[in-house]
Amino acid sequence: MSTQVTPATQLATVGVDEIAGPVGDAKTPRPRSLAARRPPRGRLATRAALNLAALIVFVCSVFPVYWMLNMSFTRGESIISRTPSFLPLDFTLRNFQTAWTREAAPGQTDFTHGLLSSTLVTVGVLVATLLFAFLASIAVSRIRFRGRRSFIVAVLIVQMIPGEAMMFTIYGMVDDWRLMNTLLGLGIVYVAAVIPFTIWTLRGFVAGVPVDLEEAAMIDGCTRSQAFWRVTFPLLAPGLVATGIFAFIQSWNEFTMALLLMKGYNLTLPPWLLSFQSATEATNWGAVMAASTLISIPVVIFFLIVQGRMSGGLVAGAVKG
Repeated sequence: MSTQVTPATQLATVGVDEIAGPVGDAKTPRPRSLAARRPPRGRLATRAALNLAALIVFVCSVFPVYWMLNMSFTRGESIISRTPSFLPLDFTLRNFQTAWTREAAPGQTDFTHGLLSSTLVTVGVLVATLLFAFLASIAVSRIRFRGRRSFIVAVLIVQMIPGEAMMFTIYGMVDDWRLMNTLLGLGIVYVAAVIPFTIWTLRGFVAGVPVDLEEAAMIDGCTRSQAFWRVTFPLLAPGLVATGIFAFIQSWNEFTMALLLMKGYNLTLPPWLLSFQSATEATNWGAVMAASTLISIPVVIFFLIVQGRMSGGLVAGAVKG
């Protein structure tokens, strides 16, 4: 049986012959050229610009921390010189010794007492904030009650008001409660300042966990409380860690309210830094930088510990979901 090749057939097979070669040859695809595999020049320029912008942001963020560390190991006469040194060539630990033993005023707190006060307040605020915000976020996300929408709006409005605008009101309330210069009074103020943002953030995490997971666990034989603690709570661990980091940093670094409400041996670390400023003598910038470094170390340690737990919670939530 013979097959005749018509002009239409030849026209239809022109593209195939050009790509695959003559009839009878191996049908191997032609490799793409190197120029064809390169991304367009416009895309390369955009990627380079974004990388450069990211590098600039990174340098601007890291350089102040590096400069603080550099100045903390540099002698005082080298710090105030007109020629800056980007490396502590005249290395010294005297700045840290001065910062460790410096008192806020004669008979007032030093670094160790300030560290103890800051730790007690921060841990108390962290525990109280996560407890109240966790319960409130569950109620707002899972329970339909009258005034729920108004409560959410009120939380947002309270978060928008700066704390300095309510400074005199807060001072009068704490004074009426006889909690001036007490860690309990300062902790209550910190909890009230941090908890609105924490509720709003945790609400998003709780709303993102489907109720069907708890219902499926209850069908398998779990009680409501067992379904919540075994299924829902592990999925909320990343949200608790993220909001806990926010509450920790806010409480640890807060300055204005601590300066307003505390004095003497109950001063926390941020107001204690004012002890290095004096109207009669020059500021010891090396000791200031050393004190700032000492204050930053607990925050870094806390973040490094919690960061691993946050990643583990994310992975565990993804597997269980």
